[in-house]
Amino acid sequence: MASGPIQSSNNIRTTGEAKNYTFALTVLTSLFFMWGFLTCLNDILIPHLKSVFVLSYTQVMLTQFVFFLAYFLMSVPSGKILRKIGYQKGIVVGLVTAAIGTLLFYPAAGIREYWIFLAALFVLASGITLLQVAANPYVAILGKSETASSRLTLTQAFNSLGTTIAPLFGSLLILSLASKSAEELAKLDTAGLEAYKATEAAAVQMPYLGLAAVLLLVAAVFALIKLPVIDSSQIVSDNNKDTKSDEKHKSAWGYKHLVLGAIGIFVYVGGEVSIGSFLVNYLGQPFIAGLKEADAGKMVSYYWGGAMVGRFLGAAIQRYIKPGILLGINALVAAILVITTMLTFGQIAMWSILLVGLFNSIMFPTIFALAIEGLGKHTEEGSGILCMAIVGGAILPLIQGVLADKIGIHHAFLLPILCYAYIAYYGFKGHEVQS
Repeated sequence: MASGPIQSSNNIRTTGEAKNYTFALTVLTSLFFMWGFLTCLNDILIPHLKSVFVLSYTQVMLTQFVFFLAYFLMSVPSGKILRKIGYQKGIVVGLVTAAIGTLLFYPAAGIREYWIFLAALFVLASGITLLQVAANPYVAILGKSETASSRLTLTQAFNSLGTTIAPLFGSLLILSLASKSAEELAKLDTAGLEAYKATEAAAVQMPYLGLAAVLLLVAAVFALIKLPVIDSSQIVSDNNKDTKSDEKHKSAWGYKHLVLGAIGIFVYVGGEVSIGSFLVNYLGQPFIAGLKEADAGKMVSYYWGGAMVGRFLGAAIQRYIKPGILLGINALVAAILVITTMLTFGQIAMWSILLVGLFNSIMFPTIFALAIEGLGKHTEEGSGILCMAIVGGAILPLIQGVLADKIGIHHAFLLPILCYAYIAYYGFKGHEVQS
């Protein structure tokens, strides 16, 4: 595909060479957009499935559990795939796998079986996992090490563009039909019931067929273009050239800042997904905003749109403020906003929870960049570990679902507060590389 491996960190880090990566970074942003879009569609799919299958909060959170469980199960295999076939071919395989997952939504909606939806989500997420394991370290490596966090934050901003557009897309095509309650369904005759179910199925089928076509098209593009080949076994961060930190441990697990970063990714994704997954139902509560599902779905765009704006701003700010400090400050503000929504009602409660997205913005790319700093030849393994930690998006939303069923949706947001407290610690202290 590409001409050959880049032979040393000196070659990668020089300013002149960095200009050669403009095209590579540009096309990689399309991947960040796609997986952001697909992941955020779950926030719209959740209230749809909850209504269609009459599920509890705990039951419907199985969608996120299965989706993010794929990260845990498939991240290490994804790292092995990348070592065997390389970053570019790995990206193509990831896109095709994700396309297969979206295609499975067609029979899932037609048969109207919840478990088939869950299986489709697992396949889709497996493809996205491979994309994540490949693209995140790839972006961090392509350029100067001291601006890796800023560069990754900028590309993640396009991920947030996808998450901003997805709720609008989903609200128009999936939630536009007013869902009927179990009592209303019981009143329909056989013909009316079948017509309603067919309409509900079509609301999911066509959008995901379209997404499958786009994924396959992007896969074809990545199969044809040429990208730089990165040999990470020869990469040593500029900040660690003298110490050769990549030779200090036999595996990535030996680096404390990576392990703490993996916990940071776990709680960040878990907290962010927990909030996003509940927003449509939360904003529909009479004591918050009393919005209809379609209107609440559109409001979710403010949550993810804030993350997009924050990432564009953060990419610039991180060139002047140390990433760790900025991470800690953002986490503290996010925690305060979640506390605010729990203690208030109406417009204040609504806008305080939506504003959390702005301060979530830099968290994932900053934690990721800080955690893989100085891993050198263990970069792929470290990336796999960090992506495996995304399983927090499976476990914590499920726990919040249990809390919502037990103590109510308003106070179930206690969980994200604990997540942001840990992220603040990692930003201020935990990310430091041990000498």
